[in-house]
Amino acid sequence: MSDTYILGIESSCDETAAAIVRSGEQIISNAVFSQIATHQPYGGVVPELASREHLRAIVPVVRRALADAGRDYHSIDALAVTRGPGLAGALLVGISFAKSLAYALDKPLIAVNHLEGHIHAVLLEERQKGNYDLQFPLLTLVVSGGHTHLYLAELKDSGWTYQNVGHTRDDAAGEAFDKVAKLLALGYPGGPIIDGLAKHGRADAIKFPPSQIKHRQRGDKSPEPERPHFDFSYSGIKTAVLRYVETHDLQPAIERRRAALAELPHPRVDDVLALCDRGTLDLVASFQRAMVDDLVGKTLAAAREYGINTLLVSGGVAANSELRLTCERRGAEEGLAVYFPSRPLSTDNAAMIAAAAYPKFLAGEFAGLELSAEASLPLR
Repeated sequence: MSDTYILGIESSCDETAAAIVRSGEQIISNAVFSQIATHQPYGGVVPELASREHLRAIVPVVRRALADAGRDYHSIDALAVTRGPGLAGALLVGISFAKSLAYALDKPLIAVNHLEGHIHAVLLEERQKGNYDLQFPLLTLVVSGGHTHLYLAELKDSGWTYQNVGHTRDDAAGEAFDKVAKLLALGYPGGPIIDGLAKHGRADAIKFPPSQIKHRQRGDKSPEPERPHFDFSYSGIKTAVLRYVETHDLQPAIERRRAALAELPHPRVDDVLALCDRGTLDLVASFQRAMVDDLVGKTLAAAREYGINTLLVSGGVAANSELRLTCERRGAEEGLAVYFPSRPLSTDNAAMIAAAAYPKFLAGEFAGLELSAEASLPLR
């Protein structure tokens, strides 16, 4: 079979990305425009600003992906675009551009679930390494600023199928990292900053209680699952950090740090480190340890329950160094093969979207021009 070149487009949150992937297993180009500088003053993503930045960046980013690949619009075989989940306005920018391009070029259009893209980021790089021997079904932990999900993933004749066996009841893990970083005036994005600072603190200094989930979600009238569900909850630990700040009178130091960082145009982790005392570093390290222990503990419990031998971990939080080390160490203790994407493919990118689209291309699963954004699109 001849090679298939798919142009992927991703605009679900605060990265405008385009990539060309050959036959689902080789990245030819991967261009990403980050909006960190735009959202940094606000300590989080502002949806309207994200949409405007996507409008400004989408054309040059796609042109960059084509130029880096040494190809033109007519030499691609299909277009793939993120349908959801994500920010509705941001998604619509990528979808509108992809639909227009598909119509103008008379090329197939493929709609991709953003969460499936994160899973295929790992599979893409394993194929590039020549690893085609993963044991199915797989357990996948997709953990990012907007999502914390556990899926059983299986490859069948009809394509990929996904069964959700765990999700967050409130904040996603990455969202908790960002909110705690904002609370402590550490800067944005919070995940990488906390990861860098935690190396300088004592992770056993503060004991955060594990999350307790004693009831089903309000309004959930679906029948009880036949097997256990492994849900997450991170609003409690965020509140526990706030209470610690209040009871230990950390607010004056936080405000001094906030004012100092506001004077720096592009603060780095070392800049933040210089403004943190021992108590703050211990708090950050203990928070990160509690988050990682909860993520890993529930994921490994799910692997044991479902008899899984292979775990994929993807999403922006998969770049966290302690999560990687803990997963690999504890996974090895239980005979579990654990795979992460490289750090560039952990965060949002379009190569993962193009890779996830390839099985759909082979199956002829094409979208019509009526395609629209689905901000809460489930993965099945």
